[in-house]
Amino acid sequence: MFHHSQRLLFFLLLFLSLKHTFSLNQDGLFLLQAKLQLSDPTNALSDWNHRDATPCNWTAVTCLAATGAVTSLNLYNLNLSGPVPAATLCRLPSLANLSMANNYLDNTLPAAAFSTCAALRYLDLSQNLISGPIPAALAFLPALETLDLSSNNFSGEIPTSFGQFRQLRSLSLVSNLLNGTIPSFLGNVSTLKTLHLAYNDLFNAGPIPPSLGNLTNLEVLWLAGCKLVGPIPLSLGNLTKLTHLDLSMNNLVGNIPEQVLSGLRSIVQIELYENALSGALPRAVFSNLTNLERFDASTNELTGTIPDELCGMKKLGSLNLFTNKLEGTLPESIVNSENLYELKLFNNSLAGSLPSGLGGNSKLQIFDVSYNRFSGEVPAGLCSGGALEELILIYNSFSGRIPDSIGECKSLRRVRLRNNNLSGVVPEGLWGLPHLYLLELVENSLSGSISNGISGARNLSILLISGNNFSGSIPEGFGELVNLEEFMANNNSLTGRIPTSVGGLSQLDRLVLRDNQLFGEIPAGVGGWKKLNELDLANNRLDGSIPKELWDLPVLNYLDLSSNRLSGVIPIELQNLKLNLLNLSNNQFSGEIPPLYANENYRKSFLGNPGLCSSLSGLCPSLEENEGKSRKYVWIFRFIFVLAGIVLIVGVCWFYFKFRDFKKMKKGFHISKWRSFHKLGFSEFEVVKLLSEDNVIGSGASGKVYKVALSNGEVVAVKKLFGTPNMGNGSVDSEKDGFEVEVETLGKIRHKNIVRLWCCCNNKDSKLLVYEYMPNGSLADLLHSSKKGLLDWPTRYKIAIDAAEGLSYLHHDCVPPIVHRDVKSSNILLDDEFGAKVADFGVAKIVKGANQGAESMSVIAGSYGYIAPEYAYTLRVNEKSDIYSFGVVILELVTGKPPLHQEYGEKDLVKWVYSTLDEKGVEELIDPSLDTEYREEMRKVLSVGLLCTNSLPITRPSMRRVVKMLKEVTAPALPKSLSGKLSPYFQEASDNDLQGSLV
Repeated sequence: MFHHSQRLLFFLLLFLSLKHTFSLNQDGLFLLQAKLQLSDPTNALSDWNHRDATPCNWTAVTCLAATGAVTSLNLYNLNLSGPVPAATLCRLPSLANLSMANNYLDNTLPAAAFSTCAALRYLDLSQNLISGPIPAALAFLPALETLDLSSNNFSGEIPTSFGQFRQLRSLSLVSNLLNGTIPSFLGNVSTLKTLHLAYNDLFNAGPIPPSLGNLTNLEVLWLAGCKLVGPIPLSLGNLTKLTHLDLSMNNLVGNIPEQVLSGLRSIVQIELYENALSGALPRAVFSNLTNLERFDASTNELTGTIPDELCGMKKLGSLNLFTNKLEGTLPESIVNSENLYELKLFNNSLAGSLPSGLGGNSKLQIFDVSYNRFSGEVPAGLCSGGALEELILIYNSFSGRIPDSIGECKSLRRVRLRNNNLSGVVPEGLWGLPHLYLLELVENSLSGSISNGISGARNLSILLISGNNFSGSIPEGFGELVNLEEFMANNNSLTGRIPTSVGGLSQLDRLVLRDNQLFGEIPAGVGGWKKLNELDLANNRLDGSIPKELWDLPVLNYLDLSSNRLSGVIPIELQNLKLNLLNLSNNQFSGEIPPLYANENYRKSFLGNPGLCSSLSGLCPSLEENEGKSRKYVWIFRFIFVLAGIVLIVGVCWFYFKFRDFKKMKKGFHISKWRSFHKLGFSEFEVVKLLSEDNVIGSGASGKVYKVALSNGEVVAVKKLFGTPNMGNGSVDSEKDGFEVEVETLGKIRHKNIVRLWCCCNNKDSKLLVYEYMPNGSLADLLHSSKKGLLDWPTRYKIAIDAAEGLSYLHHDCVPPIVHRDVKSSNILLDDEFGAKVADFGVAKIVKGANQGAESMSVIAGSYGYIAPEYAYTLRVNEKSDIYSFGVVILELVTGKPPLHQEYGEKDLVKWVYSTLDEKGVEELIDPSLDTEYREEMRKVLSVGLLCTNSLPITRPSMRRVVKMLKEVTAPALPKSLSGKLSPYFQEASDNDLQGSLV
């Protein structure tokens, strides 16, 4: 009886347990099934389980309160990966809204995956890694209103079924790999309000389909970067509800049709920049555009004058007509635009005076009319609204005084007035504006002194006042400018002493005070200039000696103290500086020249110092003195001879012991097994014979690299590894021995931009890898050394393309794909013609399986300064990490700067580039040693680097796309720039400087 009771109790508990297990409703079970198909490394869906009756309280799930049926699923940005579980999710009968955007979803969408989602109204799969064709079945979802597939890798043409949507209001296919042309059948979807097709770089060249004019409900049309050609069709004038029209970055031609603009009566924004539009702006158009708030037709070929009707619009807030061929004056009617906050007219041929009332009726924020022919006085009311932040008038012919009202404009951040005819005293208040970080007054006829009120400009970063008539002394208040990075005041009439407070400017990068009348000693407190790169105090009346603090400035590159009255001995410690230019001529120095500089290369640096003595011609006082001193050197030569004998004896002993070790090593390699990957023209064992210390060309913690010249005339590079090699960041990769990884990877690769592995040998004591020899070493060796001059811009551009093609081969053409994981400039090697090849695959990863977009690693691979930011929260590797690292290499090529440097402070190169771009403009980023002839190419390549280093992995272009963008840099028809219009996801790369006049 007792056992029978136990049995009943057992079955009762089992029943209750089963009842609890199967209590979850059907929708919850479908969601759990979908979860099993996804990878969830951060456990974002950890609360999806069997314990609940319904899934309504689960993360990302919304239900109907009455029935518990799932109506909405928002899986945005949960770090999910794997294929889209469409077939399972579409079994949810009430599912109306589905968002899986900003994840790592990959694979393709099955053709009929969503065919059963009868209730689906909103579908967002943007910012993933989904590839393959777009399913045609999506067009047959009866309730679908919003479809967003942007920023994926969809390919093929837009399905013809997309002309049959029944209720679609918004369609976004931005940033994919679609081809074909924009289809005319999209004009059949009369319900559309938003159509986004921008940045499909693989579209074929084609016109804007006139049928788009049938979309009479359309409010937003975004066709930027779609390879559009031909004229703007007149039918677009039927889009009377359009508020935003963007046709930028195409190849459109012809005039802006009057019929189009006259029909767009309620338009809020129209952007036509970076096309090939030509002809004049039609006046009759703008009399009808009474609601126009923003008009942008910049970077085209527009001619003629600016229509008076355009400038007089009451609602006009932003007018951008920069970089065209406009002539004439700025119409007086511009003063009637009460909402005007932005006016950019730079790079035209406009002339005459600016309207005197400009800014008086509006809160003008940005005003840039640089590179025109404007003359007359600067309008006094530009800051009447109290909001002016940027006043940029450079390279015009403005005259008269700077208005006092500008000195009272507390909102100003950037003031650039260089290369005009301005005169008189600078308003007192302008020197000390609290938010000002750039003040540029170069090449005018301004006079007076620098006000001591400048101490109030605590945000001032750049002060450029060269080429004026400023007089008086540099105020002591200069020491309060703690953010000052650049001060150029050359070619003025400044007098007095350099204030000691200047020594406290720890951020100072450039100090140029040449061609003034300064006197006294160089301040002794300059040891705080740890970031100083250039010091030019030439052509003054400075005296005293060179302060010892100058010897320890770590990044000083340019030192010119010529034509002063400096005296004393030139300190030998000056050799510690890594100077590219040194000029101490025409002073009163005496004694010996430091040995490093006692050669013909530096002779001109010391001319005009009668007291200096050296073997250099033209410096020493008399031949007799030289002959007397030469006797002293006899004893030195004798000492050197004895020392050489001692070294010879020690060397012979050392060679004996090393040769004995070498014979042992040679025997070990003879008995080991060699593996060859190419047909060899040399004996592997000959390589071992020539591994002497004299041939070492590089070494590290993991081993050494030898240059070996073989008997057949061929030269190879041999990497000799000891133990398990370290990765770039100092960690040891426990996944697989670096030697085996490199052999496994390079042994099967055949590509012109991947370094060739000839053969290898694995010995119990050490391992050898024999590569083709690259005579010009690594990119880092040249780019960040005194050999930098060998790398002109065409060479750097070629290196970028070569390296990109090598990485593209690894990512897209290898089966399975290979992720390098340690892309950096020191792993890009250069042959005798500066052809680039990717090298060092010790931490590469062969990505296998369907989930090749992201695979977990046990450690971080890569080198600091190149490591992608996503490693801060995940160890999943994919090709996007390589793309980030390659973006850093591009920034190195353009800026000439290393990835890490103390001048960046707590930043790395990427963060420094973005902050400099924001504060100073793109010109401050470009390596000044490069030929200005290629400036536009450099800007375009820089834009590619910015795209690659975007903090969001999903928005980085593929390497195949990077190669394409780089190759199109030199194509005349390619209108790429850093205008910030590359994608809505790349806005952090945009900046007013990139659309305006650049520092």
